[in-house]
Amino acid sequence: MAEFPLLKDFINGHLVAQIADRIADAHPAFDGGGFARAATADLESLELKARFAWVADKLREFLPDDYPTALQILLRILDDAEGRFEPIEDPGFRLLPIPTFVYRHGLNHPEESLDAMYVITRHTSCEGAIRPYIIRYPQATLARLRQWALDENEDVRRLASEGSRPRLPWWPQLTDLIADPRPSLALLARLKDDPSLYVRRSVANHLNDIGKDHPGLLLTLMEEWMTDAGKERLWLINHALRTLVKQGDRRALAILGYGEPAVELRALKLIPPVLRFGNEIEFSFELRNRGAGAQNLMIDFVMHFVKANGRTAPKVFKLKKTRLEADASIRISKRFAIRPISTRKYYPGRQRLEIQVNGRVLGGADFELVMD
Repeated sequence: MAEFPLLKDFINGHLVAQIADRIADAHPAFDGGGFARAATADLESLELKARFAWVADKLREFLPDDYPTALQILLRILDDAEGRFEPIEDPGFRLLPIPTFVYRHGLNHPEESLDAMYVITRHTSCEGAIRPYIIRYPQATLARLRQWALDENEDVRRLASEGSRPRLPWWPQLTDLIADPRPSLALLARLKDDPSLYVRRSVANHLNDIGKDHPGLLLTLMEEWMTDAGKERLWLINHALRTLVKQGDRRALAILGYGEPAVELRALKLIPPVLRFGNEIEFSFELRNRGAGAQNLMIDFVMHFVKANGRTAPKVFKLKKTRLEADASIRISKRFAIRPISTRKYYPGRQRLEIQVNGRVLGGADFELVMD
């Protein structure tokens, strides 16, 4: 079976040679051979982010000592309007050593570095590079991000949201914005109706981050944003509330049009009652609308899995969104495999399945999991 290359393997000697050639073209005094030898010396022993840092640090060694001058040279290698450079495959990922250079070596030059990131983000992500600047220069950097939120370029607008996400994966957390996210709300408001889904998705993810620490603040804001919301903003609000919705938060569900459910759970069946690990469990049930009118229903199932300490912890899975007319019924069935996966470890014992509608658990059934 053919093996797929790891992401780190794309930050390799060929890439280093391409960067060296580009710099030598833009700055003939550059020792491209010396840089390539130094940058590839220990590269293969490093993991992905360490490779970005290693190449960035070697750039710092071989470029002019004056940081603003070195930075302008790197910006010139990104500009290929004349088509003079050999194309770099997947440049948005493989050029990450350049924002890493700004991240690691430019913090004492905030104005020049922010000006550069305005350009670099059109070629490769600066969402990690800008975070040390938010931490050290919060007012100036956030003011710049508020300007960028109105920029004509979608990559620049997205950086305003993604770079200031409090809990952005892969990069240092912004602890001040975790404690008080209000400074970032003004720039998010400018982006809530952005024409680009790429940008709106970032805004939704940013808001979802905020909701993990300040659910009340997020819920109040989403209630305000529901006013005159079009289809695109409604999608954003749904995505922003996804964590609270999975937790069954009644206020979040109400914002999305899912009120207190007036439904009856009937004929819940679960087979087999004793499940051998590696097989599927099957369950089915019926819901009847016992209210006076039609209802919007968000139907989930909750698996209470046994943990290593013998206790159970819930995990919510989505089933169906539907509108059920008065006195109507709906029947739902589902197969769920309990097999080895990388994201969860299973333990034997009594597990529980529950049916949740609009955040309210209507009933459940137990089953025994047997391990080999």
